[in-house]
Amino acid sequence: MKWSRHPRSSRRSSTAFTLIEIVLVITIIAVLGAATIYLIKGNVDVAKETRVDSDIKNILTQLKMYESRNLQPPTKEQGLAALVTKPTVEPVPERWTQLLEEVPKDAWNREYQYQYPAKRSKADYDVFSLGRDGVESADDIGNWKTARAE
Repeated sequence: MKWSRHPRSSRRSSTAFTLIEIVLVITIIAVLGAATIYLIKGNVDVAKETRVDSDIKNILTQLKMYESRNLQPPTKEQGLAALVTKPTVEPVPERWTQLLEEVPKDAWNREYQYQYPAKRSKADYDVFSLGRDGVESADDIGNWKTARAE
């Protein structure tokens, strides 16, 4: 029997991956991963807006409770903090109770805005998030939008 190295080496190279094949597979995985991230990002934005809508509805419910106990909503100076701590600014409510553990922050980690009297809705007050950009603008999410959705 004659032993030759050539048949083995050619057999090994045919069963191994080449550098080009590995780079091609990594490129395909990267493209698929980028497409997935792009699609998921849109869902994250929708989830944040849904959370803000839910928070606003909760705050509006607590404001109605505050108003029913104290015969008026908190003033603009008292703000949403009146749902957490008893206001010291006039008019100080006589029948105050704590309605929230803390005022929640919106999905972008900013304070919710409170406007009394309302400027954007037909309600007595406006509660809104400044949205993704953090600036008062047309993309704000507030009780004037949640009321239309219901």
